[in-house]
Amino acid sequence: MKKNRFIFLIILLLAGAIFAQDKKVHVKWIDQEIELDGALNESVWSQVDPAKDFWQYFPTDTALSTSQTEIKMLYDAKYLYVGIIVFAEGDDYIVPSLRRDFSARGNDNISLLFDTYKDGSNAFFFGTNPEGVQREALISGGGAEFSDFRSTWDVKWENTSKVHTDYYIAEMKIPLSSFKFRDKETVWRFNSYRFDTQSNEWSSWANIPQNQHITNLAFMGQMIFEKPLDKVKTPFALIPYVSTNISKDFDANDTDTNFSIGGDAKVPLGNSMNLDLTINPDFSQVEVDELVINLTRFEVFLPEKRQFFIDNADLFSDFGSIEDANPFFSRRIGIAKDLDDNTIENPIIAGARLSGKINNNLRIGVLDVQTAEDAENEIPTNNNLVVALQQKVFSRSNIGFIFANRQVTNGADFVEEAEEFNRVIGLDFNLRSEDNKWEGKYYLHKSFTPEAGDKDFSSGGFLEYNTRDWKFNLGSRYVGEDFQADLGYIRRNDILTLDPVATRTFYPTDSKINTNTIELRSSSTWSPELDFKYTDGMVDLEYLIQFRNQSSIEVALNHRYTYLLEDFDPTGSEDGEPLPAFSDYNYSKLDFTYESDRRKAFSFTARTDVGQFFNGYKYSFTSDFNIRVQPFFTASLRSSYNYIDLPDPYPTETIWFVGPKFEFTFTKNLFWSTFVQFNSQDEDFSINSRLQWRFKPLSDLYVVYNDNYKTTPFAPGTKTLIVKFTYWINI
Repeated sequence: MKKNRFIFLIILLLAGAIFAQDKKVHVKWIDQEIELDGALNESVWSQVDPAKDFWQYFPTDTALSTSQTEIKMLYDAKYLYVGIIVFAEGDDYIVPSLRRDFSARGNDNISLLFDTYKDGSNAFFFGTNPEGVQREALISGGGAEFSDFRSTWDVKWENTSKVHTDYYIAEMKIPLSSFKFRDKETVWRFNSYRFDTQSNEWSSWANIPQNQHITNLAFMGQMIFEKPLDKVKTPFALIPYVSTNISKDFDANDTDTNFSIGGDAKVPLGNSMNLDLTINPDFSQVEVDELVINLTRFEVFLPEKRQFFIDNADLFSDFGSIEDANPFFSRRIGIAKDLDDNTIENPIIAGARLSGKINNNLRIGVLDVQTAEDAENEIPTNNNLVVALQQKVFSRSNIGFIFANRQVTNGADFVEEAEEFNRVIGLDFNLRSEDNKWEGKYYLHKSFTPEAGDKDFSSGGFLEYNTRDWKFNLGSRYVGEDFQADLGYIRRNDILTLDPVATRTFYPTDSKINTNTIELRSSSTWSPELDFKYTDGMVDLEYLIQFRNQSSIEVALNHRYTYLLEDFDPTGSEDGEPLPAFSDYNYSKLDFTYESDRRKAFSFTARTDVGQFFNGYKYSFTSDFNIRVQPFFTASLRSSYNYIDLPDPYPTETIWFVGPKFEFTFTKNLFWSTFVQFNSQDEDFSINSRLQWRFKPLSDLYVVYNDNYKTTPFAPGTKTLIVKFTYWINI
C-alpha cells in the first residue's frame, strides 16, 4: 500500500509540473470603471478565475509555495486592470524604501511579466510591494541574465496597495498604450514572481528550475483575452526641460553660469513602433558613476544610465561580445576625451531613435545622434548612426544585423584622414532553445576605417548547455589587429581567446545549505600577429555555498599568466617604475567572500583575497555594508583596500576607495540621496547630492550639487549647483 501511495504521489508531482508549464489565466472584458482602492470590491472581480498555484523557486523548485498568491485581470478599451491578493504569514513586511524602481532582493514584492509578442525574448515588467511603490522595466535577451533587466525604463501607470493581517492586496491600472502588441491579438504570454521575506520564499506562477534565472522568459503561462485587443491610441508625449547651473572651477579661478532648454518627444507609430526625438538633451539628473579601482590594463566598462538610450537598448547594444568586442556602446555618444585624455562631456545637439516591431518576428531600430564640435579639445562634429534588425527564427532564437557609422560632418582642420569615419557591419545569431537548456551566440563583424589594414574582422561566440545539475559553456573570440569600433567597446585588439566553463550544482535535503556549486573556468588568449604567442591565461576553481537563510560563502583559487606587450605599472601610480614589455608572470591567489542575509536591517558583503600579483604580492579587502530604517532611510558604505608589494625597483602602493551613500525617501514622490566617494588611485574626492521631487507622474524637479576635490595636495577642484525642471505632457 505504501509503495502504491508513493507511486501515486510521484505521478501527481509529475502531472503538476507538466501542468505548471501550460498554465492559463483568462482576462475578462469590462465596460465599467474600476476604482483603485486596494479592496477589489467591484462585483466583476468575483467573476474572474485567478492565476494561482504558485511554485517555489527558492529554497526549492519542486513544491508549491507555502504562502500563495492569486492574480485576477480585467481590461477595457484603454486599460489592463490587475488585482493581486498576496497571502503571508503575518504583516511584518520588509520595505526598505519608498523610491520607485527598488531592487527586489531582501524585501517583499510582487512582479508581473508580459511577453506580448510571444517571442520568449522580450517582455514588459511591472512590480509593486506592500506600500504600493512602483517599479517597471524592459526585459530582453530572454531574461536569462541580470543584464537583460533594464529598470531605467519609465512609463505612466497607477497602482495602490492595502495591507491586512495575513495578506495584502495590490491593485494596478496599466494603460494598454504602455505595451506594444499586435492589433487583434487574443493571447499574451505571462508570468509572475514574488519575494516573501516572512516565509523566506521566492515563488513564481510558472514552475522555473533553480538553474534558470527567475525572469527567464522560457517559463511562462498564457493570458487569454475574452475578445481581441483593439488598436490602442498611444498618446504623443512631449517632455520639455529647463535647466540652469552655476559652476566654479578653482584651478582656473573661473565661475560659469549656464541656462539651457531642450527636451524629448515620443511619437507613436501604431501599436508597435516608437519614434523618440531629443533636442539639446541634458543628463544632469543622472546619478554619478561609481568610482572604480582599476588594477588591469584595460578600460572599465560602465553601464548606460541616460533615459534616451534605454528604450529598446538591447536591439542596438547586444551585438558581438560584451566583454571584448561590442560594436555599439551608447556611452561613446556624448562623452569624449580632451587633449589631456580626461573624460569630458561632448554635447549632443539632437537625436532620433525609431524602434519597435514590424511584425511578430521582425524588430527594427534606427538611432541617429549629432554631437557638437569642441575645437579647443580637437573634437569634431560627428554624426552617429546605428541601424539594427532582428529576425526571430525557431521558437526563441533570432538573427541580428547591425550597421554602425561615425562620420565627421564639419571637416575641421584638426581632423586627420584616418579619423574621418569609422563603420562596422555585422551579423549575429542568438540561439535559445524552447526550454533554455541550450543557449548560444555566434557573430561576424567587419570594420571600415581609412588607412586601416586588412585585419579588420571580429568574430566569436559561445554555446552553453544548462541542466539542473550541470552547466557547460564553451566560448571563443577573435578581434583583429585593425578592427575598430568608435561607437563600440573594444577591450583590446589582436586576440584569439578560448573560454571553457564547467559547473556542477548539488541540492542537499534537510540541511541549512540550499545549494553547493563547484565551478571550473579557464581562459586562454593568443596573439595572432605574434605567431600566436600565448599572452594570457586564467584558471579559476570556485566553490559556492548558498544557505537557506539567503546568506552565502564563496571560496576561489585563481591562477593567472600574463605576457606583457607594453610597459605596465600594476599599482597605477604616476611615477612608479613599470614592469617591462615582453616579460611574463605566473601568479596565484585565494579569494574568500561572505554575503549576509539581505532581509536583515543590517547586511553586508565582505571579500578578501591574498596571494601573488605579477612579480610581487597583493592583499585586498572589499566590503559593502548596508543599513535600513524602513521605509524612509537607507545607508551603505562601500570600501576597498589594496596593498600591492612589488620587489625593487618596482613600486609598493596602498590604494583606498571609500564610498558612503545616504538615501532618504520622505514620500513616494520626494527623495534625497547623497553619495560621497574617495579614490586614492585617482587622487579624487567627490560629493554628489541630489534632491528629486516627482510632483506629477514622470515630471520632476531636481536640485543637484556636485563638489570635487583633488587630494594630493588636498584642494578644491570644481563645484556645481544644478536646478532642473522636467514635465511630461501627453497630447
